[in-house]
Amino acid sequence: MHSILIIEDDEDVNLLLAEALSDAGYAVKSSFSGVEELQVIRDHSVDLVLLDIMLPFKNGDELLQELREFSDIPVIVISAKERVGTKIDLLKLGADDYITKPFDLGEVVARVESNLRRTHIQKQASTLMRYHDLLLDDSSKRVSIDNHEIELTAKEYMILELLVKHSGKVFTKANLYESVWQDEYLGDDNAVKTHISNLRNKLKKASPHKEYIETVWGLGYRLFK
Repeated sequence: MHSILIIEDDEDVNLLLAEALSDAGYAVKSSFSGVEELQVIRDHSVDLVLLDIMLPFKNGDELLQELREFSDIPVIVISAKERVGTKIDLLKLGADDYITKPFDLGEVVARVESNLRRTHIQKQASTLMRYHDLLLDDSSKRVSIDNHEIELTAKEYMILELLVKHSGKVFTKANLYESVWQDEYLGDDNAVKTHISNLRNKLKKASPHKEYIETVWGLGYRLFK
């Protein structure tokens, strides 16, 4: 269940929003000043913020600026200010959406759903890495070739991820060892060679007619172009 934080000093408006969002299936937290709510957001217990601009102790635009210093969660501004310049300024400060008072509760719920859906899609896209028919999902640490999943060890995944992220770059055995094992390379290349060999075999089994990892003699490894 997604959690929505409402920062609105008008108790009636706050209650209306809370009821509508609760009825839509969201967990709702209400604040009437926003003064202590930045810590709630820091604790990652909120998925979206509905933010009023005219607050009693600190303006919403100040709060938005402070929030954007450490979080990219979606923020929908709700304000009675209708000037286009105000909307543009707030969007530049980091607001994701803007709703003008008086508002329709159905529209508010729809915009909340839209922003959460967009954020979910963006997060999913940011965790996926593709190299030709090779797909890595960084969130689940899964690897597949043409939808055929390949079981890799943690070290094998880390090696492949490094090669995919920097496709075209040649990694020496020392580069790979220090990046993946997080330790000083002392010249024993057995660990790297064994993991590269196992990784190649698993990729070959999934795609017999294609090579993915190229040995650049005298230098190291990289992905085939």
